[in-house]
Amino acid sequence: MRLTTKGGFALTAMIDVAMREQDGPVPLASISKRQHIARSSLELLFSKLRQHALIKATRGPGGGYTLTRRASEITVADILASVDGQPLTDTETSSGKNEPGSKGCYSTEALWASAKHHVMEFLGSVTLQSLVEDQLAKGVRVEHEPAPKRRETQPSPAALPLRVNAPNSVFAWNGVFAKR
Repeated sequence: MRLTTKGGFALTAMIDVAMREQDGPVPLASISKRQHIARSSLELLFSKLRQHALIKATRGPGGGYTLTRRASEITVADILASVDGQPLTDTETSSGKNEPGSKGCYSTEALWASAKHHVMEFLGSVTLQSLVEDQLAKGVRVEHEPAPKRRETQPSPAALPLRVNAPNSVFAWNGVFAKR
């Protein structure tokens, strides 16, 4: 697994959603504003997070994103794997130097495999909930945003019935022309 800026942004945005979703779906525009991440970048990241069933979208006024599972069931490894791709397999860690007859030093390969294993184990043990709790312990305050204002519609005046002084059928027209 690669640790990238994209993964860091996704993790930051997911913490933001987890901290605020009790008030309802969290809009991307508000995440973008609070975290100083371009909205277009968030749209791409949230598309991948939705594909991996970590978040769900609510459309329309008052819409936004919420977690599909409890924050305690989502790990950092889940988030990073969804935006940066699946974790590396053992065959991807080698660079072709294990092939018989190839030249090179293999002494560090076991070290890197062990390091990767420990990093993956650690990232898989850190939950989104624990990161939220860390933020709250550091004194990060969650401002509750007011619900989006709904447009109040003015009651329309009662429609008056139209009075039409014309015949309402073909047969009635016959009577009009007969009188002339």
